[in-house]
Amino acid sequence: VFISPSFLLQFLDFKTISLYDGTNENCAKWSDKMDSILGSMSEVLSKLALVLSELLVVDVSFVDINLIRVAGTGIYKDTVGRNVDLEGNILKTVIKTREKLIIENPRENEICQSCPNRDNCEETFEMTAPILLDDEVIGIVGFVCFSKSQREYLLGKYDALTLFLDHVSELIASKAIMVIENQQNLAVLDLLTQVMNRVDEGVLVVDSEGKPTSFNIQAQKILKMDAATLMESIFDIQATDNQILDYDEFQLSTQNTTQRVAGKYQHSYKSLYPNILIFKDISSIKANLIDSANTSETNTLLNIVGSSVKMQSLKEKVRIVATSKSTVMITGESGTGKELFARAIHENSDRNNAPFVAINCAAIPEHLLESELFGYVRGAFTGADPKGKIGKFELADKGTLFLDEIGDMPLYIQVKLLRTLEEREIVKLGSNQSMKIDVRIVAATHRPLEEMIQLGTFREDLFYRLNVIPLELPSLRERDDDLLEITFHFISKYADLFEKKVKAIDDQYLEQIRAYSWPGNIRELQNTIEYSINMLQPPYTLTKAHLPLRVHQKGSVQEITDFNLNQMEKELITACLKKFGHRKEGKKLAAQKLGISLATLYRKVKEYQIK
Repeated sequence: VFISPSFLLQFLDFKTISLYDGTNENCAKWSDKMDSILGSMSEVLSKLALVLSELLVVDVSFVDINLIRVAGTGIYKDTVGRNVDLEGNILKTVIKTREKLIIENPRENEICQSCPNRDNCEETFEMTAPILLDDEVIGIVGFVCFSKSQREYLLGKYDALTLFLDHVSELIASKAIMVIENQQNLAVLDLLTQVMNRVDEGVLVVDSEGKPTSFNIQAQKILKMDAATLMESIFDIQATDNQILDYDEFQLSTQNTTQRVAGKYQHSYKSLYPNILIFKDISSIKANLIDSANTSETNTLLNIVGSSVKMQSLKEKVRIVATSKSTVMITGESGTGKELFARAIHENSDRNNAPFVAINCAAIPEHLLESELFGYVRGAFTGADPKGKIGKFELADKGTLFLDEIGDMPLYIQVKLLRTLEEREIVKLGSNQSMKIDVRIVAATHRPLEEMIQLGTFREDLFYRLNVIPLELPSLRERDDDLLEITFHFISKYADLFEKKVKAIDDQYLEQIRAYSWPGNIRELQNTIEYSINMLQPPYTLTKAHLPLRVHQKGSVQEITDFNLNQMEKELITACLKKFGHRKEGKKLAAQKLGISLATLYRKVKEYQIK
């Protein structure tokens, strides 16, 4: 009974073979694969040889192009893996002619004359055929029998046998195509894996059940999973409403963890592995956004110039405050360096490896401030960026958010800020999903918040929520011991920046610096020194002439030209507060100099709307 090729396909599990017709361009030339292709198929060929041997009652042999026997039964079994060049010229003849060879009487056939076992040969029939792939011989298949009855039977089925042998050769060639293509695919996959492991994005391929089939090293790092844990996980990948830059945000859930990443997701119902997620850690994307809200300069306490007793005490307080998780309220006049101290708190805390994000509440229009703080999802409102926007709270997650000029925040945003501080979560505009955040708040203002509470322009509950650790910065007028030290610091800084060498500093220059009241504090002093260095020319000596005109006036009360009594009073109070400051101690001193009570001064400030 002869076996049909379809039976062999079923037995050997050749599920996707189509007989090779020599027209496949992708399989055009296999010469560089011929030496090893049958060797890599030895397991399959051994199964096939066994089936053919049992059903045809013959011994079966498979030999590769180098005359290495890769599979065999019966007399050929013990020589599997060996070179069979000495067995005669039959194999070489088949390789040379590329045609099958049938020998009815092996001992009498002239081709077998050179066989070393010819005199002891017991073979009665032999049939050998080439295995061709794109007209190239990649191996040989042979049948041999030892009984006259089996020989007669096979000769009686000669036409069927030769056709069957052709089918077997084609089946093996088809399987060889699959093996070579698989080797090529593995090589491509290996190359892709090497490429994947060199990119800074995670790559995760999962099947329709969410089970990983492939991933790169970066994916393991971002997801904080080793290869074994990742392979055992089942992923549920869900898109959120958020978008960061050009990336969509996804929530990756497993049996034990839930993480958010940002990237691109490819889904195909036709693919064997239909789900491919290429993603980044959200924090790495945020880092690019933080650059617009943060400088690269590291601000430690060493950056704060001043060695007076007052400043040493303040720096020590900052060191203590930095170790806390509580909110900090920094107060002081404009230009006293509130952001510098906020950054110092962050840099000296255990959050210094996370973002420091600053936002000036007075510099952003009221209708935009809420979205700047909390962000929004796509389509949140007319004119919104279709990609959505990530807010400063989310950017500062695990780090510090500096809310400068908190006194200028609108009341309705104060309510939302208070809820955020209490619940430790935010809700983006246009979304109903809350997001947990871990942010330390450092707020700052030059405004008298206690008075604003009385006027109803600042919420009392928010004030106490923010003012857990108060930090009051002295004005430059109160830092006489530090004034010249700061001056020399800025002279050195701008001389280096503008590549000018200051050879001398006139005494009158320093006297004028000390005599001026510096209502703009350190910021004004810095701008003044920058102006001086810009104006400096040979012989490169700083003199009084290098100072702006306003500093020449030593902060004296400006000339009054409007003789309206109320206007004169307003200008006098304004000038006095400018000199002594808007803080409580400054107002006490101003009231004393004006000869009025502190309560009267507060009433006049409110009446004239002096800021």
